[in-house]
Amino acid sequence: MGAGVVGVTTAYWLARDGHAVTVIDRQPGPALETSFANGGQISASHAEPWANPGTPAKVLSWLGRPDAPLVFRWTRWDPPLWAWGLRFLRNCTAARERHNTSLTLSLALYSRAVLKALRADTGLVYDHRTDGILHVYRDRKEYHHACRAAETMAALGLDRTPCTPAQCAGIEPALAPVAAKLAGGLFSRDDESGDAYLFTVALAALAAGMGVAFRMGLTITGIEAQGQRVRGLATSEGPLAADAYVLALGSFSPLVARSLGLRLPIYPAKGYSITAPVTSPAATPRVSITDDEHKMVFTRLGDNLRAAGTAELAGWDLTPTPVRAQAILRNTKALFPDACDYDRAQPWAGLRPKTPDSVPILGRSPFANLYLNTGHGTLGWTMACGSARIIADLIAGREPDMAIEGLGLGRF
Repeated sequence: MGAGVVGVTTAYWLARDGHAVTVIDRQPGPALETSFANGGQISASHAEPWANPGTPAKVLSWLGRPDAPLVFRWTRWDPPLWAWGLRFLRNCTAARERHNTSLTLSLALYSRAVLKALRADTGLVYDHRTDGILHVYRDRKEYHHACRAAETMAALGLDRTPCTPAQCAGIEPALAPVAAKLAGGLFSRDDESGDAYLFTVALAALAAGMGVAFRMGLTITGIEAQGQRVRGLATSEGPLAADAYVLALGSFSPLVARSLGLRLPIYPAKGYSITAPVTSPAATPRVSITDDEHKMVFTRLGDNLRAAGTAELAGWDLTPTPVRAQAILRNTKALFPDACDYDRAQPWAGLRPKTPDSVPILGRSPFANLYLNTGHGTLGWTMACGSARIIADLIAGREPDMAIEGLGLGRF
């Protein structure tokens, strides 16, 4: 269930195991929702959870700012948001932050390795770059906090190198005009970037060549169970049955899971992006950049620059908020003013499936033949390949290559 980057990678790995696989999605093709125009980063370095001791104060300071990096629409009648928010606050402790970072980073590093092996095996081309990801900071206090977090991540296996402003400009010359405004940076040389849409479409074609059936334009209206097993799916074209089922519907997973009585603590975080044609390659970054102050990322994808970020927790409505889309454009122009033809920038908004602890829900469900591969938040592209391998291993009865304790629904 689901033809985004998570669903398609899962279908591919299941097909490699010899299973007969059908992928169902309401869109006319793969990767046309959240995977379509995301930030483009394979970013293990972005594994720090949203819920940490400093977040509540930041959210309070952003109240009343429609263009704030993170906006909670608390004033609307939205019990799922309130329930999610309480769980989120319970995770805003130092101990929970360390625990959640460890889980997220382990999966991100594993997935990055699986992606590299997959690319070597298949030769997939998706505007990928292996130049690393550079996080930049303007506020000295924020930079020192990030350096401490980097030490924690280093102990867990992630190489992040602190950089002076001059070193940031050396790594990415397009930052030279603003280097004097930076407090410093952190460089993750093994992280990557690439177009999740191109990757998913190309992998779907490979999967189809291996026999995977794609039933597009088909809406899932519910899941039917008999005892502790799923009996079938109710769809817009009638019932469908299989031996096993994988729920990979992103932000819409909890809406479909309700038909089984499952309560998945996933809430959509609406994010925005623009994709602008490059007019000056020298003024455009080749290294993917994360601007932690504005919670934005900048990624070179072929002849375009993708800028993405911010999060708006306001339900399942995909209608863009103009002031937030303008903030993406404004911040991109401020950092790289001469890089692109911003008059031709294409805006986009998508829903990222966030859990309160920023850890995906991955593994078996209370139903024997239903598997969960959802809730990856802003790291769906980063974690897709590793999550898919784990689900394929579980369905095949194999022990996954990485420990998955703490990733399942049972933690809630």
